[in-house]
Amino acid sequence: MDQEANIANKKSEKKHVFILGSKGIPAKYGGFETFVDKLTLYQKSQEIQYHVSCMVDSKEYDSSKRVFIYNGAECVNISVKDIGPAKAIVYDLAALKYFVAYAKQYNIAKPIFYILACRIGPFMGYFKKQIENIGGCLYVNPDGHEWKREKWSAPVRKYWKVSESLMVKHADLLICDSRNIEKYIIEDYKKYSPTTTFIAYGAETSKSTLKNQDLKIIDWYYEKNVKPNEYYLVVGRFVPENNYEVMIREFMKSKTKKDFVLITGVEENTFFENLKIATQFEKDHRIKFVGTVYDQELLKKIRENAFGYFHGHEVGGTNPSLLEALGSTDLNLLLNVGFNREVAEDGALYWGKEDMDLADLIDRADEMTHEEISTIGVLAKKRINDWYSWDYIVEKYEQTLLHKEL
Repeated sequence: MDQEANIANKKSEKKHVFILGSKGIPAKYGGFETFVDKLTLYQKSQEIQYHVSCMVDSKEYDSSKRVFIYNGAECVNISVKDIGPAKAIVYDLAALKYFVAYAKQYNIAKPIFYILACRIGPFMGYFKKQIENIGGCLYVNPDGHEWKREKWSAPVRKYWKVSESLMVKHADLLICDSRNIEKYIIEDYKKYSPTTTFIAYGAETSKSTLKNQDLKIIDWYYEKNVKPNEYYLVVGRFVPENNYEVMIREFMKSKTKKDFVLITGVEENTFFENLKIATQFEKDHRIKFVGTVYDQELLKKIRENAFGYFHGHEVGGTNPSLLEALGSTDLNLLLNVGFNREVAEDGALYWGKEDMDLADLIDRADEMTHEEISTIGVLAKKRINDWYSWDYIVEKYEQTLLHKEL
């Protein structure tokens, strides 16, 4: 038997799942990137072979390193030119084209093409025919309400909404990471009779490997002029729909003597400059923008040592930073929207965007006893352990991909 035939036979023995839409693995940042990393890292079933697309800038692309193995997944670098916002669309199309051709070449039986986010809807009619011709299925993760994000211009938002509609239309299965998103898909796209399932995003439940006496955490606190357990924390993308302005304004109105530490990237961000003018937060010494932290163990330790965590996201599904906060920080103060209540339930306190609502909650939180905070923290950890651990999430994914009953 020649080598090509041997490879084909080996490939046909497994369920092949082609994942595209993330920037790739190993994950450096981002929810989808972390998801793919953990899905492959915690893989239990030997029946599944994952294939993952990875975005590489055309200037850095090395054709000799196009394919590599990571966490047992066969990863392929897709070269894309930096052409602005359309770069992600071009990347998804190139990845899907490559994967469909690959499945054809090796005569892979019943391949699954799993697309993360709804960027390429207008092109899905063409690709769906190709996928059907090789006996494949199209799975889609619709993500959150991308068309609601304020960072996009009106024409881009319109594109997102149309694209989402067409992705839903052509999908054989939509895997929603939030029950609220699943409900929205079913109700708004009733005309397509979408088939959906709910599988949440996951979170780590282990403690940081760093100790309080480790130099890495001590140096970080010294450099940022912050003390353990004497700060409220937020970690996330610096965009308007995450309600940074509300959180900053309300914090400034509170009486707390603790700091407000913001771990986020604000370089060359017009929203940041506008926020300075609108709130004049620079006059409040308690508010500290400390940049980004990519060391995951350090970030986990910073979360663990926070007095409280703010979460102001109101667009999207199950948010990774919320799960990480619930898994690490005892006292979480969340914006009162369906997405957040669905995840945390009784393991958090909630605030609205009305004047003084969060400010009053901060002042009340400052007066809570250690036992009261600990009780809420236990409930938060239980939510993560019971419903959002990566072991549990990966098991649900594998059963779905292999068409097995949970």
